[in-house]
Amino acid sequence: MCDICGCGESNEHSHDHNHNHHHDHDHSHDEKVTIPLGRDILEINNRLAERTRGYFEARDIYALNIMSSPGSGKTTFLERTLTDLKGKKSFYVIEGDQQTSRDADRISTTGVPVIQVNTGNACHLDAGMVNRAVKGLNPDNGSVLLIENVGNLICPSMFDLGEMSRIVMMSVTEGEDKPLKYPGMFRTSNLCIINKTDLLPYVNFKVETAVENGLKVNGRLKFIEVSALTGAGMEEWYKWLLANAG
Repeated sequence: MCDICGCGESNEHSHDHNHNHHHDHDHSHDEKVTIPLGRDILEINNRLAERTRGYFEARDIYALNIMSSPGSGKTTFLERTLTDLKGKKSFYVIEGDQQTSRDADRISTTGVPVIQVNTGNACHLDAGMVNRAVKGLNPDNGSVLLIENVGNLICPSMFDLGEMSRIVMMSVTEGEDKPLKYPGMFRTSNLCIINKTDLLPYVNFKVETAVENGLKVNGRLKFIEVSALTGAGMEEWYKWLLANAG
């Protein structure tokens, strides 16, 4: 099992264990022992996330945690962003995936420094993974760090990575009820990107309904409609990003 949330063994952490466990114990096997594992793990993660956030704040680095279900278009969205904003800001990217370096390879073609984090069977990044990746990237003062999380609408929302803002992306090829079905993700996000709007004429998706559902979960959630493929709506995203990055 994953030593983070029980979602599967994580390669990133499999080497961090000390397996010299002692098996002597004096309790009966009939006794029930309760171990608050989930709480303790999140507390450890949150402490490290705060340390990482302090590092970002000290160096004026604006870090964003970008989350979505698989196939929503996060990598294409980042590729277009990095290409269009080249020279306007210094960018760095952390790519999270269970396996392969395909997304990092795509980002590297933009000329932006990128590091791939493979999580093995774990379905999310955690603060430790990001902390180690940041040390490898060593981003400049005043830069922007874009963290593309593993495609998943549940577990990533639970783990603070030290980011300043959270973005959740949904595409028009998904259901309008995503915010209602996965409220934790939308409740903890600052901005919702609705991607692939170029496909609206071909799918049964009402943007108004998706926004309404999102606001039911998080009344302060902001929405931007884009097509990362055609570039429609991306200017509004760039204005939001640069305004928040300072």
